[in-house]
Formats: sequence, C-alpha cells, structure tokens
Amino acid sequence: MPADLPLEEPSRQLTGPLASDVYFHAYRRWDAYYAIVFVATLLFIVTGSDPGPGPRAAAAALFATAAPWYLLFGREVLLAGEEDRRRGVLYLAGLSVFFLLPSAFVGETRTALFALAPQCFILLRLGWALAALAALNVLPVVAWALVRRPDPHDLFLNSLFTVVSLAFSAVLGSWIIMVIDQSRERARLIAELEASREEVARLSAAHGALAERERLSREIHDTLAQGFTSLLMLVQAVESEFEHDVPLTRRHLDLMARTARENLAEARALVAGAGPAGLDGSSLPDAVRRLAARYEEQTGARARVEVSGSVRPLAASLEVVALRSCQEGLSNVRRHAGPRAAVALELDYGGDVLRVGIRDTGCGFDPAVPHGGYGLTGLRARAREAGGTAAVHGVPGEGTTVRIELPVRMPVPAPGRKESTR
Repeated sequence: MPADLPLEEPSRQLTGPLASDVYFHAYRRWDAYYAIVFVATLLFIVTGSDPGPGPRAAAAALFATAAPWYLLFGREVLLAGEEDRRRGVLYLAGLSVFFLLPSAFVGETRTALFALAPQCFILLRLGWALAALAALNVLPVVAWALVRRPDPHDLFLNSLFTVVSLAFSAVLGSWIIMVIDQSRERARLIAELEASREEVARLSAAHGALAERERLSREIHDTLAQGFTSLLMLVQAVESEFEHDVPLTRRHLDLMARTARENLAEARALVAGAGPAGLDGSSLPDAVRRLAARYEEQTGARARVEVSGSVRPLAASLEVVALRSCQEGLSNVRRHAGPRAAVALELDYGGDVLRVGIRDTGCGFDPAVPHGGYGLTGLRARAREAGGTAAVHGVPGEGTTVRIELPVRMPVPAPGRKESTR
C-alpha cells in the first residue's frame, strides 16, 4: 500500500529499501484500479450523446490529461504519501482541475470520483480528505447546474447521486485508512523482523568467530606452545650436555626431532580441522601413555598411567577434551611442580561419566590465590563446553590434583582403532 495516513507515531514511518519494496509491489493494485476507473470514465465521456460531440471531445481531451499527470508526477507523490505533503496538495490541485472542468459539461466525468477518493485519503489527513471529497462531489454538480440549466428532476437526481457518492466516499475512506494502517503495521513488523534477522546473523557470526578464536587459542596453547616449550627445555639441556655427555646429548637431540615432528603433525591437524594427531588411529589410553612416556624422557621423572572401568571408544569431542586436559596437566607439572616431580594420569571409564585425573608430587600451590596464565582457565572452559566439570586441588608442599568429569552421552564405534588394555 502507499504511505500511511496521519498517525501520531513518526517512529513507525518506514524508510529504506525494504519499505520501498513493500509499498512498490502493493501499489501495483492501485495502479490497476486507477487505470480501470480512468478508462471507464473516458469511455462514458466519449460515448454519451448530451451535450454533443464537440463539448464531449473537449471534455475527454482535458480529462485525458490526468493520465500523464498521474504517471509523471502523481504516482511518485502517492508512493511517498504524507511524507511530502506539499507536493501531494499540488498534485491533487492539478488533478482537480482535470476533473472539475470536464464535469461541468459532462456529468459522466463524476465517475472518476471512484479513483479520486482513495488518493485524497492517501495524501491528506482524515478531516482534510473528507473536506476535499465534499468539494469534489458538490462543485461538479453546482458547475453543471449553472452551465446546463437542468430541470428540477435532473438536478434532484444529480444531487442525490452526490450525497450517495459522498457517503460512499466516506465509507471507502475509512476502509482505506484501515487497510493502509494494517499494511504499514505489517511492513513495520517485516522491517523489524529483517533487522532482527540481520542482528541475529551478525551476533551469531561474531559469536562463532569468538568461539573459533578461543578454540584455536586453546588448541595452540595445548599443542604447539607446549611443544615449543619442550623444545626450548631440550635445547637448554643439550647446551649443558654436549661437551661432557655425548650419548645423553644425542638422546635429547632425537627427542627434539620427535617433538618437532609431533608439533608439525599437530599443526597440520589444526590447519585441516582434524582431531589431535595423538588420537589418529589410536585409543585415548594409548595416547595418554605416549604423553606420559614423553614426559619421562623430557624430565627424567616418573609418569604412570592408571586406566580403570570398561575401556571403550567414546565420542571424538569427549576424547579430545580428555587428551588436551592431560596435556595441559603435564605441561603445568613440568613448569610449576618442580624438578623431577612424579605424576600419575588416571582414566576412569564409568557407565555415564569419564573421569580424568592428573596428580603430581611437586611443590603444590594454593588454588585460592589468584594466578595468571591461560592453562587452567582453558582446561575449565573445555570441560564446561563438554558439559562436564574441572576441579583443581592443591596444597603447598604436597602437590596438586586436577580432576575432570565428562558426561558420556553416546559411545561411538571406531572400527579402525586398536585398544590396548595394558
């Protein structure tokens, strides 16, 4: 529909591509309606016999001018509605001239009121629209009576037609107001819905990007960063050993090469979006045992793995959280527990929960005291995203224990993976 009638709610006025599109497609029906009324009126003017061919031809020519006036100027004004009231009044004034002059000579011209009434209600406030319609209904009859000098019977019939036409115009105008108001409300709701969808899409994309950044940060921290830390520690060990302990130096160099290859495999897995390289073709307990063995090689301290319960393949996302938790726990032991701190890694396969534990015999710490770093925060975030919990217990001088509980929602078969119960 075209623009709204006067509503004391300027915030509800629609602008922009969406509103224009809604009104443009709805307005085509008005175009068809105006065209039907215009052609019918023109035919009535031309085909009549009174007052004669000459006056009717002149009336038809003058009335026909309303078509280009509407197409070149009026249609744009009607689409804008009350937003451009000055141009609307100018358009109605020109249209009234093209209607009133022919109607003074040819009474059939008043059929055009069926097209003029909606345009008045579209462009003017209700009171002004009714006043304009009253003038457009009465003035043609007055002018016709002065020019044609009809008998009282014809004058009465035309006056009666004017009253009926004015009443019909008022009813039609009320209906138009209701339809336009409903149309604008629907258009407003559509605009709000589109805006809400765009906002939801924007927030969803932003949330997805943030979640992906956090995921990559955790993955890099738990894999590449820890691998590079191990390499730096091995480099320092080699620097202190290569002059007096060549066999140990060679062993550490071999370990550096293996660590670098594992880091490269993890980097490729991150780029490809695949799971951890440690779980590729392997079970979770085997992957944890390899972590423990590498910890022993790098630190010389003991690391043992305890597996209990019914060992079985679990959802890949769950095993990733468990493996990354063990990696983070070993990294924290290596950095903070003190030299040669022993560690125990526990995997307990319960019926509906997987429990992971990392216990060390290091220097311990007080969890109530704030500590910097990303590791424990990331560990808790991983557990929370998997629907589980992570708890850290530490006592200064007595070591630290990290316990993670992850709900087992759905076991997944892994036909290509070999399980070790050793």
